[in-house]
Order: sequence, then structure tokens, then C-alpha cells
Amino acid sequence: MSKMKSYRGLLTDGAQEKISLKTNDGLTGYKIKKFQVIPKNFNVEDEYTVQIWKTEQTSIVTNQNFSDNRMLAVAYFENTAAAGGFDTAVIFDNEKFNQDVYVVAKSQSGNEVNYYIEMEQMKLSLDEQTVATLKDIRNTGSQ
Repeated sequence: MSKMKSYRGLLTDGAQEKISLKTNDGLTGYKIKKFQVIPKNFNVEDEYTVQIWKTEQTSIVTNQNFSDNRMLAVAYFENTAAAGGFDTAVIFDNEKFNQDVYVVAKSQSGNEVNYYIEMEQMKLSLDEQTVATLKDIRNTGSQ
């Protein structure tokens, strides 16, 4: 039986926020179901990038590299006259994970952006727990 958990927050440009998910036995897993971003102030022209990572980030960048297996999701929000109002794009992985995740934000003009995440929480089998934990160990060592 799974249930939905939601997380939300406001990030400043270059900020990173940890979402604590890990448990002692690692048998609780999560999968992202919804990820949305919206600026704090719609009256400011800006471009925002918000990412969800499996590991803590030492620098916050706007470059997107989908071959980096540590990135779980990315959302882009553009609020400019060139976009004719606003435009948004959201992409997230369908991967199960059982460790903490990190939400980071980057703004072209240094403004704040809100995020909203819905995750499906589920019980993992021992095989799934082992795979998720080993992936996390490998991700930590690959930085």
C-alpha cells in the first residue's frame, strides 16, 4: 500500500534544501509523481531552474545533463516578454529511491522561486532496498 507525501518550499537563487527521507532500515521508498515551480513574484521577468538531486550539490548550475544519474528531476520556468507571458517545462525520472534528496534553485536575476513536490511513498522489498541503497552508495562515491 502506498501513500502520497508532499513537500513545498521557497528557495532563493543558489539555495539548496535537503528533504529528509532516509530510514534506519531503508525499506521505505519514494517515487516523484508531481513537480511544479512558480516564482514568488510574477511581476519580475526572470528564468528559473529548479532541480532535485540524490546527492548534495557543491555548486548550483543551470546546465542540464540528463546522463548524470544523480539528477532526479528538473523544472524550468520562464516569465519574460519573449515567452509571451510565462512558459514552463518539467521532467522527472520514474526511479525509486530511499535516501534524502536535495532541491536546488537557480535564477537568472537572483529572485526567489517556490517548489511543490508530490512523492509516492511505498514499502520496498529487500531486493528493491538493496538496489536503491547500492545506487546511493555509488552516487556518493562518484562526485
